Amino acid sequence: MDVITLGETMVMFVATESGPLRGIDLFRKHVAGSEANVAIGLARLGHHPGWISRLGNDEFGLFIRNFLRGEGVDVSQVILDPEHPTGIAFKERREIGARRVVYYRRGSAASYLTPADLKPDYFAGARFFHVSGINSALSPSCHETVLAAIDLAHQAKALVSFDPNIRLRLMDAEAWRRTLRAIAERCDIFLPGLEEAELMTGESDPLHAAKAIRALGPRLVVVKLGAEGALALNESGETRVPALRLERIVDPVGAGDGFAAGFLSGQLRGWGLPESLRLGNLVGASAMSVSGDIEGLPTWEEVQALESTRDVAR
Repeated sequence: MDVITLGETMVMFVATESGPLRGIDLFRKHVAGSEANVAIGLARLGHHPGWISRLGNDEFGLFIRNFLRGEGVDVSQVILDPEHPTGIAFKERREIGARRVVYYRRGSAASYLTPADLKPDYFAGARFFHVSGINSALSPSCHETVLAAIDLAHQAKALVSFDPNIRLRLMDAEAWRRTLRAIAERCDIFLPGLEEAELMTGESDPLHAAKAIRALGPRLVVVKLGAEGALALNESGETRVPALRLERIVDPVGAGDGFAAGFLSGQLRGWGLPESLRLGNLVGASAMSVSGDIEGLPTWEEVQALESTRDVAR
């Protein structure tokens, strides 16, 4: 595997028409999960990702496993749990304002992940291990599994990439702050959004926030700045790249996962930091151009075909 990911993935039912969920009768079934999104994005870009998780041994769990396998993601480390269900979510469509998502994930199979579910040999040869903060908020055993996986990745000489992915409905701000700071000490690449970086550090300036996070341990901090692009900070200093301008944002969900997939793809290809950041911006922008978490994630051929990637694709 080039990249190993770990995390919960749910079935998401997306309303087929606009309005509050109470008035919607028809939904379309999708796969939704941060690390799965990243794995799918990497597979479409020509890499070989693997995904570790627990799913319910139910029809939804089988759907998710088969879907990811069909996208080229290795699912050999996915456990089908006979006692706990696959998580479910329902998503509104709105023409104006944020789209509300209702989650039914308490007691899901993924929340029962434990360090015993990890196979050390699976990490051999991986260049990156990518995970998000959502898992640490699901349960104590999930948090322990994340820490154990980070240790196994480092033992295998893989770099650890971490996206905070803060969801305040799962933990309060202070609990997130403690958890993320503890994980930052253990990872190599830290990928927060600006609001997440500010929550962690109290710094509203992205460069100051990046410096504060880097002081915790990561060798590279990349702050995603939305319409302003991205800022990266490592031992060589600061690197900024502008965002791709979109005429219309259809669905912002999944942009951060697209950025992570694009950025890691650039790193896997041996690109420099500016080129990897630009590819991250491109894939993130593509994810926002259509409705759904993964529907807009491009293939490598599509990346090469985009005029805006003349200085990225090679």
